[in-house]
Formats: sequence, C-alpha cells, structure tokens
Amino acid sequence: MLSIFEPLAIIGRVVMAALAELGRLSKFTAEAVKNIFLPPFYWRLILKQMLHIGYYSLPVVGLTALFTGAALAQQIFVGGSRFNAESVVPGVVVIAIVRELGPVLGGLMVAGRVSSAMAAELGTMRVTEQIDALTTLSTDPFKYLVVPRLIASVFTLPLLVLVANVIGVLGGYLIGTERLGLNAGAYLKVTVDFLEQADVISSLVKAAVFGFFIALMGSYYGYHSSGGAQGVGKATTNAVVGAFITILLANLIITIVVFGT
Repeated sequence: MLSIFEPLAIIGRVVMAALAELGRLSKFTAEAVKNIFLPPFYWRLILKQMLHIGYYSLPVVGLTALFTGAALAQQIFVGGSRFNAESVVPGVVVIAIVRELGPVLGGLMVAGRVSSAMAAELGTMRVTEQIDALTTLSTDPFKYLVVPRLIASVFTLPLLVLVANVIGVLGGYLIGTERLGLNAGAYLKVTVDFLEQADVISSLVKAAVFGFFIALMGSYYGYHSSGGAQGVGKATTNAVVGAFITILLANLIITIVVFGT
C-alpha cells in the first residue's frame, strides 16, 4: 500500500538531486573562474575556439538580427500608426535591439550552436577516455579543454553582439525607409539621438556574461558526461537547455540592475 508520505519522499529526492547538481555546477564554476587567471595559457586553443565561436556563428547571428530588426520595425509602425506615432519607429527599434533583442537573441543562437557542440565534443572525449589520457600525459584537462573555451566565449560574444546590434538596426532602417516610407535622414538622426552610452555598455556586458554561461554549460555537461552515446546526447540537450535558462535569467538580473530605476 502506498504510504501517504511517499509523495513527500519523491519531492524530497527531486529537491536533493537538484541541490546536488547545483552544488556540482557551483564547484565547477569556481574551479573555472580560478583557472582562468592561472598559467599556463593555451593561446593557440583560445584563438581556435574564438574562430569556431565567433566567425562560424556570424551568419546565423547576422541573419537573426536582420530579420528581427525588420520585423520589429514593421510591428512598431503598425502599432504606432493607430496613434499617429509612426515617428517612434527608429527610437524604439534601436533601444529594443541594443538593450534586449541583440544580446539575447544573439546569445541564444550561439548557445544553440556552440553549447551543444562543446558538450558533444567533450562528452565524446570523456566516454572514450581521452580526457583521462590527458591526465596520464601530465596535462591538466580542465586547463586544456575548459578554460580556453570560457576565455574565447567571453571575449567573442561581445563582438558578435555588437555586429548583431548594427545589423538589427540596419534591418529596421531598410524596412522603415524602403517599405514604410520613413525619411532616411530623419530615421538615422532619431536612431543616434535615442541611443545612449549606457545602452551599448549594458549590451556588451550582457554579451560577455552570456558568453561565459554558454561555454560553462557546454563544458560542464560534456566534461561530466557518462553512459556512452546516450549519455553524450543527454549532455548535449542539458547543455543547450541550461545555457538558455541561464542566459534569460542573467538578462533579467542585468536589466533590473541597470535599468531598474
């Protein structure tokens, strides 16, 4: 007969498992942050990861920003026309793109591509005992595999987001001037007038934080993968989900801190 305390026991096991996972992730994060500042530094691996994370992600990030900026301008124009406020299109587009959509959508696109790749690569190395082989060769696998990915991601994401912001604003400009009939000179003037230094700084700070979480989740779940091919697939899924959740949570916290007043 099922005990009346069995549901509480199930809830307790779930909570304890979640806390244990959070503890392992916190320990991994602390170890990662510590090793970022300690030699040796594998510059060749860092540059290689920057190429994979940044250059190869540029097409998907650029297209996402372009289409988002264009669609945003169209929607704002439709909404503004109900109140004879079509002139707000440039200002709202640049603020929305730079403050939120550029870094968030850019981070999510890169997370979907990079976190999964990192988890799959490190997970395969784990289940095939290549990580253990590095230890036998007197090479710290954490410094060799995890740290270069973290450093590369933190420095590459702001550059990607900066490009995404420009392309997103360009998408709004093209739709606004070519389809919606807005004056090109006035559009650019309003865009420059509405954009503030704090908007750009917050966007780049968000991008750096997102880059850290993208590499952290991909490395964590891949590094601790187990169970063969099935375990690698599970690690890949968890890495992407974890990166998405942490990006959205970090975005909310940074937005409240910077623009909460």
